[in-house]
Order: sequence, then C-alpha cells, then structure tokens
Amino acid sequence: MLAKMTSKNQLTLPKSITAALGPTEYFEVETRNGQIVLTPVRIQRSDAVRAKLAELDLHETDIADAVAWARAKTSPGK
Repeated sequence: MLAKMTSKNQLTLPKSITAALGPTEYFEVETRNGQIVLTPVRIQRSDAVRAKLAELDLHETDIADAVAWARAKTSPGK
C-alpha cells in the first residue's frame, strides 16, 4: 500500500491498517534500517480514570476511607 506524505510532513494511514490495529491515537516513531516503524502506544489518561470513578460512583471520601482502612490493616501490631 502507498501513503503519500503531504507538504506538511503528514501521512494518512490506510483504513485497513488502522482497522487492524484497533483504536489507537498515539504511535512511537523510529527509523530502522532505512524504514519508518510505527508502534501503537496506549496511553492511560486521567480522564479515563475519572470516568471509571464516576461510573463506580466513587468520591474522594470513599477513596480516603479505603486508604485509611488499608493503612490500619497493614500497621504493625494489627
């Protein structure tokens, strides 16, 4: 497959390639033996963590309580 580089050094990846990778927003880019190698990188974003907390209906007080509970369980003599 061919991909053309624009005057702004941008490439559009063929749809069949991106479909095979699944949802990917970032790539590690390197050159290897005269070739450009793109490796998909999955970045955990704080937005995803916040969304999961909202989905679980967790709040700051729940987290503080859980941390206090865990610390109490691991304290020496407990």
